[in-house]
Amino acid sequence: MNDFNEKMQRLFNRIPRRHTIENVKEMYNLLDDYEELLLSMEADVRYEKQVARFFEVLEPIRTAVKKSNDNKASKKAKDDLFDEASEALKVSIEELMQLKIL
Repeated sequence: MNDFNEKMQRLFNRIPRRHTIENVKEMYNLLDDYEELLLSMEADVRYEKQVARFFEVLEPIRTAVKKSNDNKASKKAKDDLFDEASEALKVSIEELMQLKIL
């Protein structure tokens, strides 16, 4: 398993499943780490052209996490938004793990 695969798996394993204040903070940290990984993969000629589309999901996920922490939102709305963000990140990382090295 290459270094990128190991990092992707570690990120995937960190994805929180439930909405809590601590998990919101962890999601922000996780998104930053994911973006860092994407940048390092983009700098690698084996992945550079395949990685660009993965950056597109970062902002919508961050927005959903931010909205899930809105004091005006109901508990159910917060949970739903966080679940949506968590699932989107999970899907993105799973797709990234499926990339074929050129």
